[in-house]
Amino acid sequence: MSKIWYLENVNLFKILCPHKFAAYKDCHNFTQYSKSDYIYFVEDASTKVFLIEKGKVKLGYYNEDGSEVVKAILCKGELFGEKAILGEEKRNEFAQSIDNSTSICPIGVTTLHDLMRDNQTFTLKIYKFISFRIQKLERRLQILLFKDAKTRLLDFLDELCEDYGMCCEETGGMKIEHPYTQKDIANLIGTSRPTLNLILNELKHDGVIDFNRKAILLLKKTA
Repeated sequence: MSKIWYLENVNLFKILCPHKFAAYKDCHNFTQYSKSDYIYFVEDASTKVFLIEKGKVKLGYYNEDGSEVVKAILCKGELFGEKAILGEEKRNEFAQSIDNSTSICPIGVTTLHDLMRDNQTFTLKIYKFISFRIQKLERRLQILLFKDAKTRLLDFLDELCEDYGMCCEETGGMKIEHPYTQKDIANLIGTSRPTLNLILNELKHDGVIDFNRKAILLLKKTA
């Protein structure tokens, strides 16, 4: 059973989308993005939050040497730009569509504050989500800073297992059906795609995992 509370038990898209609220329905539109289109850049004004109706969005920033650091890759039902809720004035990251057809539901911060003011339970869910996102990003940055590529992958597989894993009766292991491509995973753990392929095949050879394009099967505990 998936443990992604913000996608299933508390699907923020279903809760937040202004189409759910008569007062906002007539004046609200979805925005469509193609692959590589930017939703916002670093230093852009932080006046909206965004919900993903479909597609995938990459969040990240660039180091002084121009290299890209990927903070997160988000999928359908997820929220981003949420620091605007807390008073952020300018973006400190970029958001970019990495799918050929990404549909975004933008929500003005003023509109969101109105909704939060009228519903205490709704407000609690929003702040719970923000706390969860911050903890997850901090954990990933610690992994990137202090661990080698193989260990970073194993930690990421544990994270995927927590979010998407389900028991596989045939093997006694855990099957992970996830939305990420190998390029996405390589970006998230801070390595190259060829290096990722080498590590995946090494783990497969050692009987730790099996995998295909859409799923990873954990055959042994990774820690």
